[in-house]
Amino acid sequence: MKTLQIDIVSDVVCPWCAIGFANLNTALKALDEPIEAQIKWHPFQLNPYMPKEGQDINEHLAEKYGLSESKLAENKQHIRQVGKNSGVDFKFDQRARIYNTLDCHVLLHWAGEKNKQTQLKLAFFKAYFSEGKDISQQDILLDVVESVGLDKLEAQIVLKDEKYKEVVKDEESKYKSMGIQSVPAFIINNEYLLSGGQPSEVFKQSLQDILVKSSAKNGAKS
Repeated sequence: MKTLQIDIVSDVVCPWCAIGFANLNTALKALDEPIEAQIKWHPFQLNPYMPKEGQDINEHLAEKYGLSESKLAENKQHIRQVGKNSGVDFKFDQRARIYNTLDCHVLLHWAGEKNKQTQLKLAFFKAYFSEGKDISQQDILLDVVESVGLDKLEAQIVLKDEKYKEVVKDEESKYKSMGIQSVPAFIINNEYLLSGGQPSEVFKQSLQDILVKSSAKNGAKS
């Protein structure tokens, strides 16, 4: 079976990251041949200087992008519909604030050591976008951790370990130095970059093209 290494740079509070992964997953299942996808998530904080208590989401988006109230409502409706088509349930009426996500990324890095990274990432997406939970609160994060079968007490220790935070920040700097300034970013086989929450059909075609190129390269080497 052929394999694809897929490194995903994203943030927990990015709706297009949730949509992008859902569509990527659909594309992987629709490929002409079975593929083993080796997925690893990497940190990108959309708002690294956001205070821990967060900010009202509408206020934040208006300040950051200069969007009017009507444009904000229009964008929400568009994302909600795209999410529905992709199987992602956005309940923006419950998501009142946007939060600092450093602790989320620390736990995701740790979850990668336990082979539970994707499960935790999807659980964070659900907690924030579908349940409107305050993902800056440690007790909420620990409950999410426990929900995917990870040890709550160990996670508590990890959150207090400054080394994990430094690792996350260093990794984030690494990807920014590579030119990644927006998310989601999907790096395939350390060579090909797919950006944004693309439709599943676009992902499928791109992955098919990459598989053909990879096969050609491997054939040339043999």
